[in-house]
Amino acid sequence: MIAVYLFPLYVLVNLYVFRWGIRYMSACSRHFKKKWIRIFIGIVYTFSALSLGIGFFLKPSMAQRFFKCFGNYWLGVSLYMILVIVIVDLGRFFLKRIRWIPQERLRSRRTFVITGTCCVILIASVSVYGVLHVRHIRTTPYEVTVEKRCAGREELKIALVADIHLGYSIGTWQMREMAKKINAQQPDLVCIAGDIFDNEYEALDDPEELIQIFRSIESTYGVYACYGNHDIQEKILAGFTFDSDQKKMSDERMDKFLEEAGIILLRDEAVCIDDAFYLCGRPDAKVPGRGIEQRKTPKELIEGLDLSKPLIVIDHEPSELQELADAGIDMDLCGHTHNGQMFPGNLIMPFLWENPYGYLNKDGMHNIVTSGIGLFGPNMRVGTDSEIVMIDVNFQPENKQP
Repeated sequence: MIAVYLFPLYVLVNLYVFRWGIRYMSACSRHFKKKWIRIFIGIVYTFSALSLGIGFFLKPSMAQRFFKCFGNYWLGVSLYMILVIVIVDLGRFFLKRIRWIPQERLRSRRTFVITGTCCVILIASVSVYGVLHVRHIRTTPYEVTVEKRCAGREELKIALVADIHLGYSIGTWQMREMAKKINAQQPDLVCIAGDIFDNEYEALDDPEELIQIFRSIESTYGVYACYGNHDIQEKILAGFTFDSDQKKMSDERMDKFLEEAGIILLRDEAVCIDDAFYLCGRPDAKVPGRGIEQRKTPKELIEGLDLSKPLIVIDHEPSELQELADAGIDMDLCGHTHNGQMFPGNLIMPFLWENPYGYLNKDGMHNIVTSGIGLFGPNMRVGTDSEIVMIDVNFQPENKQP
């Protein structure tokens, strides 16, 4: 319901941006002062600003996909329009109060046009960069040492991905790139740390093709996953969900998708792989999913396990790090944060999470958080990367005395 209460604010912000744009265009050319041109621009702007809302109310169709895809681009562009315009207006406000600055020049039409043109170039450049940059998937390496023996091997190569968000923005093209890059690394184990889907199964561009792409991923021990907070069937609008009396859980089609794709879903459980190490998968803390009322504590999760073997956990959100470390977990692999996805979001994340991105040694436990493959909302990445994390894990040699 919060989206309903924020709608008036959204309208006011867009009126502020639209007014600034009309003033700039009118200063550039007198043609933009004509009433019919302003009405046309207003219709185009209103259509853009309401595109996500229109898509939200449409039934699954090509029209809905168009509006939602367009709306995701618009969200990113509008973010930087608002950010740049606010900064410029604040700058003008303070400059007007500095006596030694020539006020006539500051208030002149020429200064306004030059400032506005610089703003337009900056907004366009950052937006285009963000759209193009999100398509580039980089590989980020880490190397850690677990002070335990792992029967039959002294090292393990793990590919970690998270936050795929299959849906209107992420589809077959990105997944082919991901699979190709993972296979090139020849991993022993592939872990997907949640948010495989983006709330709506209908948003997948080609489920059968996606299944075949996931099946093409090669590794020694297979592909394992846990669910995140978006791996549920739920209508969502610009990041806001709407309250429902029904329990939030994955769509049965999502579960079937993973099964057919050869992805082993771990639901608050541990598996012993090759009788050498444990891999535990935790459900999301807020949305534990089908068949789980409340997820296990770290101590409950490892109850009955042989703690002399390495213990690796995949958990969507990088939370309960101290509890996991106290329970004796050796590695905790996470996603969720997107590292903020778009500047200045990456500057805010350290205030929200103990480890918002990258590596943290938490009392001997290795915690690694990836910025993810996909994205949520705006179809852009600025100041962050889409990535596959490759972790080289070293264990105690077999002949080393404990």
